[in-house]
Amino acid sequence: MTTRTIAVVSAGLSNPSSTRLLADRLAAATVAALRTRGDDATVEVVELRGHARDLADNLTTGFANESLQAAVDTVVGSDAVITVTPVFSASYSGLFKTFFDVLDKDALIGKPVLLGATAGTARHSLVVEFAMRPLFAYLRAVPVPTGVFAASEDWAGGGDSALADRIDRAAGELADVLLGRPAVRKPADPFADPTTSFEELLAGH
Repeated sequence: MTTRTIAVVSAGLSNPSSTRLLADRLAAATVAALRTRGDDATVEVVELRGHARDLADNLTTGFANESLQAAVDTVVGSDAVITVTPVFSASYSGLFKTFFDVLDKDALIGKPVLLGATAGTARHSLVVEFAMRPLFAYLRAVPVPTGVFAASEDWAGGGDSALADRIDRAAGELADVLLGRPAVRKPADPFADPTTSFEELLAGH
């Protein structure tokens, strides 16, 4: 059994926060998915609100202090990263962006990443695709296909069931990428006849 290291980057500002709650659920689901596939994982959490001043100092001096450097090393040295940000002004938070601004530009090349975001309303649900995914594409990381967005209504009632399904799907994709498997499997076509050749299909039209 191989033990993977998963770094969780949470940019929530309050304590407790829905951002950290989503981050914890994504991490737990990923560990569970790896275990069902025969591997294990350890989780290390980087809570960015504790590094807000450190990040500002790094931007102006170009140097990370000991606490921030430990957080950076946790992320860079991990096998995979789970990132979750609250939505501010229709995008990721400034704190979230600043952390990835201070990383070396090559630090995340090829690293599997699971993207998550939280907001008070579902109107921001596309922030994962139109803000976060381009950022990590620029950093040459490998975001898994399913991003997880959670609005306030997702945490209670029937919405929580749908959120749980998205969490499990994304976690399974991250586990598969870590194990070198395709993150998405094409569903079988129940109407396809595997004995029919391409030439025969063309001949029928």
